[in-house]
Amino acid sequence: MNRSDQPIEALLDEERLFPPPEECSRSANIADPDIYQRAAKDPEAYWAQAAESLEWMRKWDRVLDWNPPIAQWFVGGKLNVSVNCLDRHVRGWRRNKAAFIWEGEPGEERVLTFADLYREVNRFANAMKRLGVQKGDRVTIYMPMIPELPIALLACARIGAPHSVVFGGFSAESLRDRINDAQSKLVITADGSYRRGQIVPLKRNVDAALKDCPCVEKVVMVRRIGDAAPVAVDETRDVWWHRAVENVPAWCEPEPMDSEDPLFILYTSGTTAKPKGILHTTGGYILGASLTHKWVFDAKEEDVYWCSADIGWVTGHSYIVYGPLANGTTGVLYEGSPDWPDKDRWWAMVAKYGVNVFYTAPTAIRAVMKWGESYPAKHDLSTLRLLGSVGEPINPEAWMWYHEKIGQGRCPIVDTWWQTETGSIMISPLPGLTTTKPGSATFPLPGIDADVVDEAGNSVPLGGGGYLVLKSPWPSMARTIYGDPKRYEETYWQRFGKNVYFAGDGCKRDEEGYFWLLGRVDDVMNISGHRLSTMEVESALVDHQEVAEAAVIGKKDDIKGEAIAAFVTLKEGAEGNAGKVDELKKHVVRKIGPIARPQSVYFTAELPKTRSGKIMRRLLRDIAEGRALGDTTTLADATVVAKLKSQYEEG
Repeated sequence: MNRSDQPIEALLDEERLFPPPEECSRSANIADPDIYQRAAKDPEAYWAQAAESLEWMRKWDRVLDWNPPIAQWFVGGKLNVSVNCLDRHVRGWRRNKAAFIWEGEPGEERVLTFADLYREVNRFANAMKRLGVQKGDRVTIYMPMIPELPIALLACARIGAPHSVVFGGFSAESLRDRINDAQSKLVITADGSYRRGQIVPLKRNVDAALKDCPCVEKVVMVRRIGDAAPVAVDETRDVWWHRAVENVPAWCEPEPMDSEDPLFILYTSGTTAKPKGILHTTGGYILGASLTHKWVFDAKEEDVYWCSADIGWVTGHSYIVYGPLANGTTGVLYEGSPDWPDKDRWWAMVAKYGVNVFYTAPTAIRAVMKWGESYPAKHDLSTLRLLGSVGEPINPEAWMWYHEKIGQGRCPIVDTWWQTETGSIMISPLPGLTTTKPGSATFPLPGIDADVVDEAGNSVPLGGGGYLVLKSPWPSMARTIYGDPKRYEETYWQRFGKNVYFAGDGCKRDEEGYFWLLGRVDDVMNISGHRLSTMEVESALVDHQEVAEAAVIGKKDDIKGEAIAAFVTLKEGAEGNAGKVDELKKHVVRKIGPIARPQSVYFTAELPKTRSGKIMRRLLRDIAEGRALGDTTTLADATVVAKLKSQYEEG
């Protein structure tokens, strides 16, 4: 059962309470409950004190310039993110501490100490400079989860070249669009990667994308697969990674970056077909990522920490690379999936590496629940002391299973709410302070001014629900949509006024003020924790030569949270059959990538529309989920939806 299957009253009446374990409270990084009041009383002083934990080349002149919706944090300050993640650690005893423990899907292992990582980052930074990359040039990264991926990110940060990581599951066309939007000069990739025993041809996708990317001058390739995945090499453009770093100095002067200089662009879905390039800057972002990692995960010096996300998503940026490394934490990096070669792979690795903190998505938790408790029960999970959840609301049933079967009843769970746009966690328990309720992200973190408002922007009393908003700026907030500041303002800062950030999520608060996230309120679907817009998938379907029109919805799914259902009208003469369903699914995969594959495709002569021509997706959701149809009075032809409902039920 999904969390949203339950009546909100049932969620708000949740009576199971889990106080922080005594040992956790005694040793927690944050154990003073007054921190919330101190942060609220003087936010600038709070953030300034927090920023002292970073290493600055030049201290800031002012903490904040706020001209809604434009924020500038730590104005005049200069620093380098790679210095904060590496240099300051290698000067001391952490030099020989493990930074990453890497395991490849076939089973290879590699440990990189902070000194190893430092050396490789410096060498690759110099290699990029030799290839002509300068401060301000954009670099697109399309790679598997191998050590060279975080090395590439940190090398970009070292020379001041904003990176744009594209998830390795995206198609050549999706990659092309992101490269062109960022106008990237360099692409970093690998010959391929492994996924459930199969080879993913990353370099082949890059070659296909670059047929229409005149901005790209060079491609650097990691030899990951070797002879099993031969690739075409353009001698004028393509360079193997191992050759690029040959005879290159292991020291690269870090670029002094203004606090507001761009660090990275990361593309996320919006309500149109065109992805949004969310731009994050340097000082505020690294502060948010490092501070929340230290506090929410109660990071300890001796921890082995594992975030199971892919670095292609913001969770991987903030909680695999930047946050943990800034804190000198040892992290696990894994290339493969949780069910290869068997469904206990994750738990075998937890036992093998003595993982203490594990952070994953509700989608994954529901999947391992379905596989059964025998898989985690095979392994010693006694080293775990804290569990985290991210990407979508977690239903109480999955929360309890995670707590009992993985945490063995003793690990606090931090259920975190945040977004690509927020840069770091906004709402979450603090494990040494917060009494948790299954399914609730609990409270905003210190310094975060979150509220739930109605249609008019008025705060909703406790016990009620509405729209989640953030009413004050925070350091790790996105600064703009790359190349489209107007869209940034219209998307996030217009609905409730220029000083109020609209998150696009529904939320309710119970009588004790606990926040219960309810998912998206716009036309963005949450598929296995990944955001996809209905418009993106519809555009891919309509691109097929036989499709006249398409409407896409996210329908509830026990494992993924939401699954994609597509309603398609074919052109005259085209036949809707099982073969056509398979063809359209493959077409969407080709256009966007496997994560966008519709679970179901339904053919219909017409789609339900209002008199003004707007497709009524709400009614399609009612049909797909077997609910009674809502108000149909605004439809141009009410018989369309009745026919569609009948057809759906018969099929």
